[in-house]
Amino acid sequence: MSGPLLSLLTSDTVLIPLIALFVCLIAPVSSNAQPPDRELYLKQLIDRAEQAKLAEQREWQLLLHYRKGLFGGYESEQDDPGFFMSSNGKTDPVAELTATLRQFFSSELVGRSKQPAQCAFIARYHWLKEQLQFDPSQLPPLSCERFDRWYEDFEVQSISLIFPSAFLNNPASMFGHTLFRVDQKGQTEQTRILAYTINYAADVPPHAGLAYPIRGIFGSYKGYFSTIPYYLKVQKYRDIENRDIWEYRLNLTQHQMRRFLMHAWELGNAYFDYFFFKENCSYHILALLDYADPDLHLTDEFVGWTVPADTVRLVVSKPGLVSDITYRPSRSTVIKRKRESLPAAERDLAHRMTQDVGELTAPAFTQLIPAKQAFLLDLASDYLRYRIETTDSPKPEWKERNRVVLTTRSQLRIPSEEFTVHPFAKQPELGHRMHRVAIGGGWRNNDTFEEATFRGGYHDLLDPEVGYTPDAQIEMASITVRHYNRADQTRVERATLLNLVSLSPIDAVFHAPSWKLNVGMNTIRHNDCQLCSNGFFNSGIGGAKELRLLKREVLFAFAETEASVSKAYHEMHRIGGGATVGMLADVTERWKLMATGSYLRFPLGDKSDDFRWYVGSRFTLARNWSARIEYNHRDRDNDILFSVQAYF
Repeated sequence: MSGPLLSLLTSDTVLIPLIALFVCLIAPVSSNAQPPDRELYLKQLIDRAEQAKLAEQREWQLLLHYRKGLFGGYESEQDDPGFFMSSNGKTDPVAELTATLRQFFSSELVGRSKQPAQCAFIARYHWLKEQLQFDPSQLPPLSCERFDRWYEDFEVQSISLIFPSAFLNNPASMFGHTLFRVDQKGQTEQTRILAYTINYAADVPPHAGLAYPIRGIFGSYKGYFSTIPYYLKVQKYRDIENRDIWEYRLNLTQHQMRRFLMHAWELGNAYFDYFFFKENCSYHILALLDYADPDLHLTDEFVGWTVPADTVRLVVSKPGLVSDITYRPSRSTVIKRKRESLPAAERDLAHRMTQDVGELTAPAFTQLIPAKQAFLLDLASDYLRYRIETTDSPKPEWKERNRVVLTTRSQLRIPSEEFTVHPFAKQPELGHRMHRVAIGGGWRNNDTFEEATFRGGYHDLLDPEVGYTPDAQIEMASITVRHYNRADQTRVERATLLNLVSLSPIDAVFHAPSWKLNVGMNTIRHNDCQLCSNGFFNSGIGGAKELRLLKREVLFAFAETEASVSKAYHEMHRIGGGATVGMLADVTERWKLMATGSYLRFPLGDKSDDFRWYVGSRFTLARNWSARIEYNHRDRDNDILFSVQAYF
């Protein structure tokens, strides 16, 4: 363009008015106020959502974690106010949907992640976009680069449910744990340890100890979702806490996996009040699977209790949902199984190698074939690494011994032979169910009786052991009602608040103590009282030893203390201590025996003493059925009981 026309357009007399006119035209678009057509379109979307009743649809209620109340209405299990776009969003699904649609038009930063609503709550956005068919010219989609990078980094090929087994010495893990692992494309069984996990856990201060389950019962902690590398979880569970890990690969489509991860991203803006028995690690991660495939209805199965083993059992029971199961043994299991495979002389040699590297030049070692030398060196290194990683202040000489062992191993220049490690406890879905009822009858002193027992959870030493941690007991919320025929009396015979036992067999390598804790009430015969209620607290510390005289036996002994309160005592109470010895024996796969003997002396309160012994035998009829016969003696009080247990 040239000549007079160009001179006219570039002159001040024409250019300034044109610029002013352009500024006036664009000023309304640059302001914060939404143009009228945007408000009109928002109203249209809200009307269409109401007509389609989207707030009542399962996907919306899953995204917001709504549950129907006992007396009608809804309430979200999510407790972070920033998760809701409406001030009434926790209890009003319609108001929350309306506020969410309105927020999608804004670039305001919301949620703990401080992003626009379209990105912070991306699963909501995509579901509503699918249902309402957003017009991009009226509701422009925003670029969510943070989510895109996060999602692409996963390179998701499959998702696995991970179950680290129970660890009784940590209250936070006494029932086990569940989390998800996001498996990447091209990974192998060896490299899956580098994948990332989706984990939900309570934010518990360090060294909370028994305060964790106590406060956790009442929801005193906040629970958060997090993304953590799997190798860190394996290091904690398998290598430090000695917990076997079971991995269940899930059959999810690409669309379902994207829904899963989009909702996991949203939950980074949420927290839930953590309830130890209900809204725990296993319950809330199931909500991710429910949204990935709304036909599953997993969380609906858990009303009063949520136990990790039961969630695994439920997932496995869904036809076609699990495609593969992998076992990842703990380091202690590997060491124990390797030691079991050796003759006694070689087992002792391997242990001496961890105490004195001079054994590496002794004839007992050098005369072995190279493959056997490699096996013993691997075993010695496994044990030294176990001591280094599980001790708060490892000795410097352990690291030096391990360096020498590894140097000697490298000089052999042969690969380690493949060694198959069989678990001590089978996968949890093969075990009995958590709740138990029992019907029985018997004889006590000069009377006969019938009784019924309900136990809320979980497992005792005589229960069928398949799928549960060996030599461990967790009983909670158990009550027995008994009717005595001659006395024509019906009463609460026993009640258990908490009964924990951990028998950790000691050998040349492992030296963990055994311990027990029992809180509840029972019925005693004492002084002139024939059937008196007795509240008690009993705890003990001791040791256990495993033998193989028949099939497998565990001998144990405890030093213990006990405090009791009852009207049967002269001063209404007695406090003392003593000792218990016992044996737990597997006679066959289905038949188990237990026998204990105790002596306790009570110098405080009612000055007295007790001789007690117990013999019990359990026979497994089916996975969820067993029969028992038990004999109890306590201070001239004899009780014989035959019962049948059903687990549900």
